[in-house]
Amino acid sequence: MDIRSPAFKQSARAALSDAQLQRALGNVRTGFIDKRRQAVDALPEFDALRDSAKAIKDHTLAHLDLYLEAYEAKATEAGGHVHWAETAEDARRIVLDICRAAGARTVTKGKSMITEEIDLNAFLEAEGIRPVETDLGEYIIQLRNEHPSHIIAPAVHLNKDQVESDFRRVHDHLPAARDLSEPAALLGEARRVLRSQYFAADVGITGANFLVAETGTSIIVTNEGNGDLTQLLPRVHVVVASIEKLVPTLEDASQILRVLARSATGQDMSVYTTFSTGPRRPGDPDGPEEYHVVLLDNGRSSMLGSEFQDMLRCIRCGACMNHCPVYHAVGGHAYGWVYPGPMGAVLTPSLIGVDKSGHLPNASTFCGRCEAVCPMRIPLPKMMRHWREREFERGLNPAAQRYGLGLWAFFARRPRLYRFATSLAVPALAAMARGRGAFRRLPLAGGWTRHRDLPAPESRTFMQQWRDRSAGGETAAARGPEGLA
Repeated sequence: MDIRSPAFKQSARAALSDAQLQRALGNVRTGFIDKRRQAVDALPEFDALRDSAKAIKDHTLAHLDLYLEAYEAKATEAGGHVHWAETAEDARRIVLDICRAAGARTVTKGKSMITEEIDLNAFLEAEGIRPVETDLGEYIIQLRNEHPSHIIAPAVHLNKDQVESDFRRVHDHLPAARDLSEPAALLGEARRVLRSQYFAADVGITGANFLVAETGTSIIVTNEGNGDLTQLLPRVHVVVASIEKLVPTLEDASQILRVLARSATGQDMSVYTTFSTGPRRPGDPDGPEEYHVVLLDNGRSSMLGSEFQDMLRCIRCGACMNHCPVYHAVGGHAYGWVYPGPMGAVLTPSLIGVDKSGHLPNASTFCGRCEAVCPMRIPLPKMMRHWREREFERGLNPAAQRYGLGLWAFFARRPRLYRFATSLAVPALAAMARGRGAFRRLPLAGGWTRHRDLPAPESRTFMQQWRDRSAGGETAAARGPEGLA
């Protein structure tokens, strides 16, 4: 996948002027936030479960090497094959080798952000293997040659008229007179086309929401059932997952599942929660003949023990972007890589470098809503600040911004000089405002006033007002209760 994060500002401007996109993004605000609130309010122990989920992942990350070894042993004992991939290229090559050994010309895929991260579809197509996305949203954007704009609702940026147009363009068997104006008709058309693909594929590829060290199990969470068909019907099932998906026990996975769907879609549980442990056993009515797990690092190990380790608790629920005012304004494609929203603003620099994605941690109001709703209590604003600090330390900010911060730091380290300078500047700005209350234009502040007014300051500085108020409080206290009005 091409990295377009450096063009975030240009992409954001285009998104803001895209009327259709703005209408579609309204569904994020109305479709996710209220449902999550209702689901959380109905579960009194939700916050206690968040604390428990955080503790489980913190413990796992502190002992990740041991749990990875335990998982490999159990998965192998169940008849599976575990493959270790340090980089995206390693993971792609392992999947290709498995597909070639199976003689696969077509593979079906369940929804998987990690295969988006390693750009698996384009790689397989270049090697003569046709990947077919089976999640409805993923299938739609595959027809459009796009990438997901949301990690749980890939096609949230589209409306049904666009989907109908794409179906009529690609499904050449479709009668022109057939009515596809309703969502149910579109769903039926997609189901009819995809059903045959499950039987044609020799390999099915899924991601994993969790990997369980206790049993060697992979778990996927879906609402459409396509994941089950993808991993049960082909002869070979390949799980591609990153190393932080580990949890110690089935009980641990069950605890985290209780906060996952509520945070993502406002459901108590997703429609399908599927546990897979190894290939088909003697007597099993269905299942693959081979079961492979590709464990991908791709930069995660370097996050362990760093100020960004907390990001590895993420369970990809999407709650942070569902509540983020910046995501609501520009959508997911503006972020320019796999992971959008607040979680992407932290994870993307960790994986591809802050030099390529420095705009993302700056695209935040720091309102704190993302941290407030995160089921894993990930301190996203704090980590975005860490990336801003690293960006500044490496001199990646625009020169005007660096010099401006340097000037402010010079005064901030000298309190007396700071108070003197502000005692002159604040009254001057207040006088310039001439009672208007805000500036529509102001020299050296064009980056702000091009898009919004700049509030004019009061006629006195905060320190002056605080000193006067403190003095007034002391006088009132000296007079005693009888002196109070």
